[in-house]
Amino acid sequence: MANSTSVTRHIVLGGETILYELRRSSRARYLRMTMNMQGLLTVTLPRFGGEHLVESFLRQKAKWILKHTHRMKRLSDKTVLKHSREEYEANKGVFLESITKRVEFFNSLYQFSYKKISIRNQTSLWGSCTRGGNLQFNYKLSSLPKETIDYVVVHEICHLKEHNHGSRFWELVSKTVPNHKIIRKSLRGYIMQEG
Repeated sequence: MANSTSVTRHIVLGGETILYELRRSSRARYLRMTMNMQGLLTVTLPRFGGEHLVESFLRQKAKWILKHTHRMKRLSDKTVLKHSREEYEANKGVFLESITKRVEFFNSLYQFSYKKISIRNQTSLWGSCTRGGNLQFNYKLSSLPKETIDYVVVHEICHLKEHNHGSRFWELVSKTVPNHKIIRKSLRGYIMQEG
């Protein structure tokens, strides 16, 4: 196994103090850097490389470093929603029953025609509505507040009438979820991941 040592250093880039871990590695052939999901920057230096090269290297990469530091900070402020395949399979029936009741309740106010309701464990969409009138909801909604689940249900119900996000669509949503803009914004605080 290759030997390595590390120390914590800092550098000011674009007016911001950036902490980084400087590692010396007997395996490294050239100067390189990485950043993990927590935003920790690691610079790896060959065992016999001069430390004077590190600062100029980081200044050359300042734009990339600042961009990804800010991105990781935004991601760290979000809640990660992650469910295992086993949990999904064990509980999707219960969640389907719950979602079906909410669809029935809200659609009693809209009186639109729909067909099948299904649950998926996705990493992209909260819900969807097909042209054929099938409604699909993400199992990860089960971890969200009730009012957020209701918003997604109403959103997809309204797509039964308006298959777009035009003004008439949002007028329909507003009839039962007048604060939909606030809830939509809150959804940006979540990251969906594979289980």
